[in-house]
Amino acid sequence: MEARGTDYLIVGAGAMGMAFADVLMQESDVTITIVDRYHQPGGHWNLAYPYVRLHQPSSFYGVNSRPLGSNRIDTAGNNKGLYELASKAEVCAYYDDLMRDFVSSGRVQYFPMCEYQGGGKIQSMTSEQCHHVDAATIVDATFMNVKVPSMAAPSYDIGDGVTCVPPNALASLRGDFKRYTVIGAGKTSFDACLFLLDNGVSADSIRWIKPRESWLWDRAYAQSEDLFESSIQQLSILQIQSVADSESAEDFFVRAEAAGVVLRIDEGVKPTMFRCATVTKTEIAKLRSIENVVRLGRVQSISTQSIRLDEGSVDNEPDTLFVDCTADGLERRPPEPVFADSEIILQSVRTCQQVFSAAFIAHVELTEHDETRKNTLCAPVPHPDTDTDYFRNMLADLVNGLAWQENPSLMEWMKNARLDGFTSSRTSAEADAAFMQGLQEQGMIAAEKIMGYLS
Repeated sequence: MEARGTDYLIVGAGAMGMAFADVLMQESDVTITIVDRYHQPGGHWNLAYPYVRLHQPSSFYGVNSRPLGSNRIDTAGNNKGLYELASKAEVCAYYDDLMRDFVSSGRVQYFPMCEYQGGGKIQSMTSEQCHHVDAATIVDATFMNVKVPSMAAPSYDIGDGVTCVPPNALASLRGDFKRYTVIGAGKTSFDACLFLLDNGVSADSIRWIKPRESWLWDRAYAQSEDLFESSIQQLSILQIQSVADSESAEDFFVRAEAAGVVLRIDEGVKPTMFRCATVTKTEIAKLRSIENVVRLGRVQSISTQSIRLDEGSVDNEPDTLFVDCTADGLERRPPEPVFADSEIILQSVRTCQQVFSAAFIAHVELTEHDETRKNTLCAPVPHPDTDTDYFRNMLADLVNGLAWQENPSLMEWMKNARLDGFTSSRTSAEADAAFMQGLQEQGMIAAEKIMGYLS
């Protein structure tokens, strides 16, 4: 089968590729070809552990044109009182249904289980079949290189007789182990620990190996609809004010923690990591119940007798299941220009807002015609990793935000964009103006202090 010519060839049908394609579909009449390695759209969601959920409200995820979920507030569980978080099954079904609609429009060709090999060549992964496409623009939706534990083997040695599994395996446990050791300090490790605790495993039976501690966001400050003004707008104000009032980077975190802007699980350990993870106070309390925490760096090897780490060793215990949560979810790569001739490389243009960023880039692609101007509006904001990155990302967001505010039509598009968690069509023009004025006034002070902290 020979593919016909296409306006856009999108490599990757994950969350960013689908968000980009959706804006093209809604705001233009272009034709699109989508190539993806998986059997269905959704990217890494296809391989994620079955109990994973979004850690932001469903209303901020997916694509601009189609709601995800029913926008209800949870009445029970760890997310009680906050807007619902879509499950893996919901997300995968959402993208599958969306792709069906894309294809049925007659404007989209979809090649699952295929690889793009450059030069217009699309190679099947299951046969020798090859397709060729003449594309005006290539869109790389794989640059962020999202990985979940089931996609990569552990980086440490695992000896004979040791059982080490990705978090996916926890859903099929049947009481074969007496103890559990969770390895990793990111959001996946939180989910694994909470899954065990919520399914009857006592905190005393869990050992948690954490190479570092992380600053976290309170999910109560990342809410939409009726809770928008009291959450996201309030968070933005508190965050900028904490910087503006601070005297040092360390002082900022003291102030931010006191204001509830950031949280940490162990109040006695200084965090050195920040990766945009959100938690609720209910989850924090449960995670703090795990007292057997090992802080000796990263695991080097595991044998039936001991666990060797960077800074020492601890004894292994019989009947222990090791849960590997060490996959680096978003690879840290040097940013590239988003627009380069006939290629678009999808990257975040706002901290940890990947799907919004992809939709935003698509809108800029359709409405701006100067490449330099496009890249000014779409300056990449790399995914953070360290506590220092908190400041780098804040500064990058401030710079991008100032550039966007100079474009009234772009601001109007953002206000009505479902994926934009930092604006809302529910707020009045007067309230928005007052909010933006406050941010601008304090933002200049904050930006100057951040530059000093990073120098």
